[in-house]
Amino acid sequence: MTARISVRGFAVASATAVTTVGAVVGVAAGADQGQASDAEATAAQATLLEDIPAGSQAQAQTASLTQQVDAASAASDAKAKKSAEEAARKQAAKDAAAKREKAEKEAAAKKAAEKAKERDKIQSASSRSSDRADAGDFAQKSSYSTAEVQSMAKQIVGGGQYQCFSEIVSRESGWNYQATNASSGAYGLVQALPGSKMASAGADWRTNPATQIKWGLNYMNDRYGSPCGAWDFWQANNWY
Repeated sequence: MTARISVRGFAVASATAVTTVGAVVGVAAGADQGQASDAEATAAQATLLEDIPAGSQAQAQTASLTQQVDAASAASDAKAKKSAEEAARKQAAKDAAAKREKAEKEAAAKKAAEKAKERDKIQSASSRSSDRADAGDFAQKSSYSTAEVQSMAKQIVGGGQYQCFSEIVSRESGWNYQATNASSGAYGLVQALPGSKMASAGADWRTNPATQIKWGLNYMNDRYGSPCGAWDFWQANNWY
């Protein structure tokens, strides 16, 4: 099998051969002895070049090509790594922006919901105030029937919350405005504990169901937002 030699070796050998031929032609034409000696020296160099084993040249060439391939591969890997890092950085920035946008939208939605809730609460309170009767709108009597007490409650509490108010009063006192809990001392329609708390709604809290209804409604609104809020709590806990 013929071994390949390097390009550099081929160039040197070719130049040496040309020089040798020129020297021989010069001798044939009558060149001087010095020129002949130069030709002989060059020919000797060509002979030495030919004596270099072709396998060693092939190995050197292979090693050089391997180094070039390795260098090219390393450069390609570095470029790919840089591209991957850049892509990862861009994706991370994109994800962070999306996360921030989502958080901002959620915060805005929460704020809008809170504002709407507050607006509805104000509107509801305003509606209750305008539609409801006051305890002072009823003439005081020495006694009241259940139907009369319930009629007062409908007018004071208002239709939208009356049913919830009624559910609580039915369970707390059975619509008896003079009901007294023997063990705790709770008193009246809504079983205020102690009953004297209802004095904030009127000095006649012991005998006037309208005063008791007024106090009970205020208590439910302040503590639970509404009689229906109080009823939700009562159903879960059997007290309010």
